[in-house]
Amino acid sequence: MMPPFSADQPHTILLAVSTAYDTAALRRMLARHNFEVQAVSRGDEALAAVRGGKIALALLDVTLAGSAALELCPRLQQASAHPLPVFLLSANSSEEERQRAQEAGATAYLPMSFNADDLAEKILLHLQVLAPAPVLSGMPTMATLEVNYHTMLSGSPDAILLMQRGNYRILDINRGTRQLFGMTETELVQTDLLSLCPTLQPDGQPSDHVLGVLVTQIMAGELQVFELEMRHSSGRPIACELRMVPLTTAEHRLMHVRIVDVTPRRLAAALRDGKNELLEMIARGAPLPETLDKLVRMIEAQIDGGHCTVMLLNPDGVTVHSAAGPSMPRDYLAALNGLPIGPAAGSCGTAMFRKETVIVSDILNDPLWAPYRNAAAHYGLRACWSMPILLDKDTVLGSFAMYYQEVREPNDDDRRLIHTATHLAGIAVARTRREEELLRHREHLEDLVAARTAELRQAKEDAEHVNEELSTALDNLSMTQEELVRRDKLAALGALVAGVAHELNTPIGNSLTMAGSMSERTAELRRDLDSGLRKSVLAAYLEQAASADEVVLRNLKRAAALVDSFKRIAVDGAGSQRSRFVLGDVVAALLQSVQAELRAKELELIEDVDHWLELDSYPGPLTQALHHLIDNSLVHGFGGRNHGQGSITLSAHDSGNGEITLTLSDTGAGIAAENLPRIYDPFFTTRMGSGGSGLGLYITHNIVTGVLGGRIEAASTPGRGTSVMLRLPKVAPL
Repeated sequence: MMPPFSADQPHTILLAVSTAYDTAALRRMLARHNFEVQAVSRGDEALAAVRGGKIALALLDVTLAGSAALELCPRLQQASAHPLPVFLLSANSSEEERQRAQEAGATAYLPMSFNADDLAEKILLHLQVLAPAPVLSGMPTMATLEVNYHTMLSGSPDAILLMQRGNYRILDINRGTRQLFGMTETELVQTDLLSLCPTLQPDGQPSDHVLGVLVTQIMAGELQVFELEMRHSSGRPIACELRMVPLTTAEHRLMHVRIVDVTPRRLAAALRDGKNELLEMIARGAPLPETLDKLVRMIEAQIDGGHCTVMLLNPDGVTVHSAAGPSMPRDYLAALNGLPIGPAAGSCGTAMFRKETVIVSDILNDPLWAPYRNAAAHYGLRACWSMPILLDKDTVLGSFAMYYQEVREPNDDDRRLIHTATHLAGIAVARTRREEELLRHREHLEDLVAARTAELRQAKEDAEHVNEELSTALDNLSMTQEELVRRDKLAALGALVAGVAHELNTPIGNSLTMAGSMSERTAELRRDLDSGLRKSVLAAYLEQAASADEVVLRNLKRAAALVDSFKRIAVDGAGSQRSRFVLGDVVAALLQSVQAELRAKELELIEDVDHWLELDSYPGPLTQALHHLIDNSLVHGFGGRNHGQGSITLSAHDSGNGEITLTLSDTGAGIAAENLPRIYDPFFTTRMGSGGSGLGLYITHNIVTGVLGGRIEAASTPGRGTSVMLRLPKVAPL
């Protein structure tokens, strides 16, 4: 037991981690007891901080602790002038690693995901700043407290049931279970868990076999949580996550089961992956019908019983034609071709005419559908919501619509989904329109060349020699023009591929080199084994293998992170966590995560933030947007400068009109005037192959204007720096 903590002892907690950590929450909890948090990201920095004599307790990431022996832990304790408790934090905790932590002299071994508030409490209790809660006489404890299981079960917000092991018979359920399966309590307690599953799971295995294997693993202590497809009373499949806990008494063998519907989580993942695939199709120039068809199928997979269409406005600006609608009747789509837009032209025609979203929840009773009511009724269509696809606020490209066969109003998720679909459709249509416009310009240029050739031939009698030279020059110009177009396309593709390959080459090359080296050492060890293996040789080999594993794992993680960064080009507003938060906490956490990079470039960070500004918004996407802006300054603003010759300033103030103004400015190289209008274009970068993917500012623009509901403006003077201003509402749109 350590002696009680006194006021004259060190009041600094050292946090040595190699990855992002919620430092702000830890600081907030410890500040109430006059403790500071000093964060470092390297082992030598941790040793230097401890030698300074101000550290009361150290939190050490296992990945920084050295090899398998975790030698940095005892080194920190030896470097301290007083007894130093060390808590080891592990991202992949295991019993074997826990044993090694104990042997290294660690005071505690905790998972990296340990809640920051709970970690702060554990630190204060260990330092005896807080005293453990006393056990009061006459009050119940966990050992003596008895509660009514049914009362506890009925009060839980999750779907929970109690079943008998062996026959899966359901003994008790709560309200959440009734809602999840759409059945009454009487129906549920007369059935069993297996009856709530389909005969076969999605992988083709019988449900009774799968459930039996999983329950056996749970009883053996090998498993607690697993996924299983179950079935609603209507027959609709439900993707579920089940957590089972055995309850054994002298008379009964029971199982406590908590069931969570993970369908929304799977849908969100499918939507995110689908958006990435669509943007990749657009980037590589896939045909527009193929792209729109995939978009419609992706959105239809997200909704229950709905059908989607894409209508495009014809060049005349008045009539429309059907571009996609794979699940809609073909005759119905064919009947829409050539219809005019107008103030009462159904949902799609009216949306394109008004340039705003049109919600028709009951087609048969809405005047907008009066001319087409009979056709809709013939195909069983009762509701239609349509959003215009806009190139800009004045230019309509088409519309995206959702149809239902019952009267229905959209909820918030529906509105976000149709907004996402319309945005993606706009990107695809605009890309195709630009390519068509380029083709028209090319054809016009060819017409001009042909006309000029005819004029030169007319003058052949006057200047035969000159005419021959000009004809040859024109022929060469035409050939060069086509060759340049082909080279530009190949160069653009080659630049993108070369950039990705360059970024991945180093970690993969390092991994291959180390794997090849260990292969040779393994062959040498095998030869030594045949001739008599010495313990020292085996020990040296094991040490080399451990070092090689660390190098290979680190490089493969780096390669995986690079691949993930190229995939993450869409903003998932539906999956972001909305909350009320203080801006200063978000900024503090962000600046803490980039301190190492700023120090490496010897740049000055200037912070001018109203700390207590409160927002009702999405802290995750906001942090992501600001991180992209800082990365952009580091890579493009200061990438070619000498160290110690610049600064980055982050300011945030209340604009007084329900908005806050966030400005990130630097004194870097600036942006060329001809590149400034293109900085938000996807895949546009001036550093392809040198660390740039051309996606950072594109993602930032989508976050600010989409999820956060704000605006973004950029200004730059080459050679003097760049300033990016974000105008964000204090309350983000729903």
